[in-house]
Amino acid sequence: MGYHGSGVIKKILKDHFAGFWDFHSTKFPESLRDDIKETVEKTIKCRTRDMGYARYECLGCEGETKSVFVHFLCKSRFCHACGKKYSDEWAEKQEEMIFNVPHRHMVFTIPQELRRLFYKDRKKLNELSKQVANVFQYHNYYRSKKRGLQSGVITVIHTFGRDLNFNPHIHAIVTEGALDKDEKWVSSGGYIPYDYLRKSWQKVVLDCLKKWFPNHKAVQSLIDNLYKGYPKGFYVNAEQKIKNAKGVARYIGRYLARPAIAEYRIEKYDGEFVHYWYEDHRTGKRVDKKIGVYKFLFEILQHIPPKHFRMVGRYGLYSRRSYRRAKQVLSLYAYMRTKQIEFVLQKKKSKKTYRQRLMESFHKDPLKCPFCERKMDLVEVWHQDYGLVYHYMEETKFAKKWREHGLVQRKKAG
Repeated sequence: MGYHGSGVIKKILKDHFAGFWDFHSTKFPESLRDDIKETVEKTIKCRTRDMGYARYECLGCEGETKSVFVHFLCKSRFCHACGKKYSDEWAEKQEEMIFNVPHRHMVFTIPQELRRLFYKDRKKLNELSKQVANVFQYHNYYRSKKRGLQSGVITVIHTFGRDLNFNPHIHAIVTEGALDKDEKWVSSGGYIPYDYLRKSWQKVVLDCLKKWFPNHKAVQSLIDNLYKGYPKGFYVNAEQKIKNAKGVARYIGRYLARPAIAEYRIEKYDGEFVHYWYEDHRTGKRVDKKIGVYKFLFEILQHIPPKHFRMVGRYGLYSRRSYRRAKQVLSLYAYMRTKQIEFVLQKKKSKKTYRQRLMESFHKDPLKCPFCERKMDLVEVWHQDYGLVYHYMEETKFAKKWREHGLVQRKKAG
């Protein structure tokens, strides 16, 4: 029997991860193995009672209502359900914080010769994110040394291509303009010169190589070859212009916590082979692949980042040091351009609850009693790490136990 659609990757993990891991865990960098294993095990448990649950009943209702279980999420970026939820919530939050000025979406790529280095040490990608910001800072400096121009840059690290191969690159959302030291907005007037972007990116990447491997002859030889082999610099895609903050947030969200493959691209899984497709970005044509399930697992698991890995970087006007003041200045700037007061007085959106998300998606209240039509009561909470933490009949005792456990944990951490 073949499987496809929603839940197919979780099915593949349940069927084969244990066997795959026993034989092939050594294919992954040693520093990543524990994180990959923990992430997958959490994903398999997601939305099951093994993870934990909150149980609701309609207390005092005369109808014979059944308990409603709300199972806890794993909150893993590798999980399709949790990754999408995280991306959507993050994108909504960005709509509030992104400056209402034109931005450009750029992609900074890494040549094939260097990808293995970043496969073994993902944290080096964080250093490259800083170098993306430096590319724009250098450009501002050369535009006007006296004015102290500063752009806003948000970077998102991405490691997979459409074919699932390890292809690290950095997405950047950059303001098309900068604030000067007198807090005046200076438009960039369009594209940053393409030749500058490519060659500057090449230089900062190869300078990092020199810093990471000082006095290393083989590395110096590689650097020389990369300058010769890429005389025009490393490839940068800088074509996508975005006019408003909502568009910027959507672009960033797409690449923040998306798993390596969307489940709709998996045509069939029969227990031994996985058939999926992707669109070749060069030809625009569909490419179909049918591979063994172990090979498929390797292709998707290699993109799991280290625990606490920083996927997003904020630099320049978006850095913590500059953001608040820049937001005030640019909100006023947007108001002066459009006379729309919402750019100055923006309301903060609250995070949506499980109940609200389901009502929006299915137009049905999951906690509504079918008999008396009131909201059901929370009667029990069970957590995989702490056991039973709440029951409506023994609320005081369990609340005390929960607080005592939290106090012990804090003392251990301290």
